[in-house]
Amino acid sequence: MRDSDIHEVMKILRGEYGKWDQPIVTEIAQQRDPFRVLISTLISLRTKDEVTRTAATRLFQMADSPAGMVRLQPEAIEKALYPAGFYRTKAKNILKVSWLLLKQTGGRVPDDIEELLLLPGVGRKTANLVVTLGYGKPGICVDTHVHRISNRLGYVRTRNPEKTEFALRERLPEEYWIEYNDLLVTFGQNLCTPISPHCSRCALSHLCEKVGVTRHR
Repeated sequence: MRDSDIHEVMKILRGEYGKWDQPIVTEIAQQRDPFRVLISTLISLRTKDEVTRTAATRLFQMADSPAGMVRLQPEAIEKALYPAGFYRTKAKNILKVSWLLLKQTGGRVPDDIEELLLLPGVGRKTANLVVTLGYGKPGICVDTHVHRISNRLGYVRTRNPEKTEFALRERLPEEYWIEYNDLLVTFGQNLCTPISPHCSRCALSHLCEKVGVTRHR
């Protein structure tokens, strides 16, 4: 894909976006609360959006701040998160994160990726989401959808999400950094699926190199 094509890609994705449901973390981020973005992202790892939505809603009804979270028993958090994947580990990490935030920053969630990476359970995907959706600062969040589609388009040629993030930082215009994840995740969940994507209905088909696509609909 040529560098100039990304502008048309983004224009098309913006136009298609309204047809589908927003990812749950984006929905929660509309409240502009970095702590909610952080916790909901931790819950969402390896968990479907509908499960994340229900679990996050239950948990935030019980506590929506580090101070409130540390007053909960681990078993109560586990019960709120179930059946999210690895809910017991996530409950432990949420408590640890809340304690560390109170101890180190007075409860404020850091707005720096390197600082966020020091928190239990926080990887680059989570850190970038907190920075972009929680604080509106530039960052590129790369999950499996963003990694897959960026490579499928032929825009980058990388082997894992972390390498994709840094390749995108080099090539993707900064004006698109914050929204890139949201658009591609929604696109990937609904149309550009991992197996047998819906190429016949895709408005990007004429721009896509279809790298690695062996079967499509």
